[in-house]
Amino acid sequence: MACRIGCGACCIAPSISSPIPGMPQGKPAGVRCVQLDENNLCRLFNDPKRPTVCYRFDYDPELCGSHRDEALENITILEAAT
Repeated sequence: MACRIGCGACCIAPSISSPIPGMPQGKPAGVRCVQLDENNLCRLFNDPKRPTVCYRFDYDPELCGSHRDEALENITILEAAT
């Protein structure tokens, strides 16, 4: 399966310690990435400036669940545990 279009949970829930264009210090958990547009789509998706950590974060049915709210909750729980 592929990511749910417009989900954006992986661009909100986890902290990202590597620089992101527009967020040179990365982003804290629960903060919306500045590269996430109004439709919850990544502006850097096919851009070489997209951070490696973002390329590696892939859809996983167990983590992402059956809908966006479940994905946000699951990723938030995982973030808190690490």
